[in-house]
Amino acid sequence: MRTGKINPFSFREYDIRGKAAVDFPDEVVELLGLSLGTYFQQRNERDVVVCRDNRASSPRLNVALNKGLLASGCNVIDIGENPTPINYFALKKLGKTAGVMITGSHNPPEDNGFKISSGGNTIYGEEIQRIKRIFEFGQYAEGFSQLVSMKIKEAYVRFITSRIKLKRPLKIVVDAGNGTTGSLALELYKKLGCQVVGLYCDSNNSFPAHHPDPTVPENLHDLQQVVLRAKADLGLAFDGDGDRLGVVDDQGNIIWGDILQILFWREILPQNPGTPVIVEVKCSQALVEEAKRLGGKPFFYKTGHSLIKAKMKEVGALFTGEMSGHFFFADEYYGYDDALYAGARLLRLISQSEQSLSQLLRDIPSYTATPEIRMVCPDNLKKELVQRIKMKMIKEGYEVIDVDGVRLVLPTGWGLLRCSNTQPVVVMRAEAKDDQELEQIIKLLKTAFHETLAELVK
Repeated sequence: MRTGKINPFSFREYDIRGKAAVDFPDEVVELLGLSLGTYFQQRNERDVVVCRDNRASSPRLNVALNKGLLASGCNVIDIGENPTPINYFALKKLGKTAGVMITGSHNPPEDNGFKISSGGNTIYGEEIQRIKRIFEFGQYAEGFSQLVSMKIKEAYVRFITSRIKLKRPLKIVVDAGNGTTGSLALELYKKLGCQVVGLYCDSNNSFPAHHPDPTVPENLHDLQQVVLRAKADLGLAFDGDGDRLGVVDDQGNIIWGDILQILFWREILPQNPGTPVIVEVKCSQALVEEAKRLGGKPFFYKTGHSLIKAKMKEVGALFTGEMSGHFFFADEYYGYDDALYAGARLLRLISQSEQSLSQLLRDIPSYTATPEIRMVCPDNLKKELVQRIKMKMIKEGYEVIDVDGVRLVLPTGWGLLRCSNTQPVVVMRAEAKDDQELEQIIKLLKTAFHETLAELVK
């Protein structure tokens, strides 16, 4: 029996994540590999596809993880440094169901973590806690195994270019934020026939230009300027591990994930009337209205890529997305979040129209809204904080949607507070008919947040 200590808050809702130097020393990651290998074998999985992003700590974590997986008796297929969607693609291509992606995603450079696939799905919730219990118990599987290295990028590019064809050439700007997607995005979109201007597409794990998180407007500032200067059709931005997409239109406007979903649904819903439309709780009311108009059946659901992928399979959804730029296509693709593929689908959609992206968006109802605002709150307090706010709001007579946090439905708009599943923050977002009403909703949410936090830290 081998036991070790790990930060219990590293086991989050849909991944395992923490500070690489503090939470994941080599000996802990090796034990985590043993725990994962034990978990996989309990589910009759012995072959594990392992992949990593370009963070400074990722190669070290890769070595330690592989050591633990191999000691457990699992065979490791190591596909090297790649975006997260390549890890998912490799599982499909190789006919495997177990995988580990080493990535800090869009979190700060010192963070890192592990996204886990089993049974062909990205696991979450209770299954993450099951791995934690295996780690804490220290009774691990063991056996003979082998390590194989494999390249998969070329097969991925061939797959997408064989299925996505553009009707006219487009000029685009790609901002990879010095993350893991840079060279692959340039290659893919050039092979689709685009003229591509690269911006921060060289891999640099210190992220010197800006942090690779396309949900933060400041991170898209350079992309906006280059799109306008180059007179490009649009700009595409990627997070650090390539599963989230940010978009800037030909006029330099940021197009958030909920509005992009409207464009995709306009392509998908007419061919599939009556299909369920999962609306992530942070999304605009405009998406709900448009889904109904197109003949879909919208309903609100939780934030989180693992949760949404599972819900899609449960209800047979053909597509959905998140405000944060995760997009899941199950109509012509595998249903996992792949920002590179989502970008290719957007390019195809624009190429099939004589209108620009800004023109295609012109008739969508225009509400004024905030981006995602992240308010710092300790991990051990944030769930209680949001629960208390929910009860206060219900007591005060507000209409509340509580599928994930608190979404207040107001006569002039809506406001949301929910716990982040990846960071020690509470996420706020609001939308209203005009700026004045939006300020009132923001004030209401911030007051509730700060008053309740003060109560909890007394």
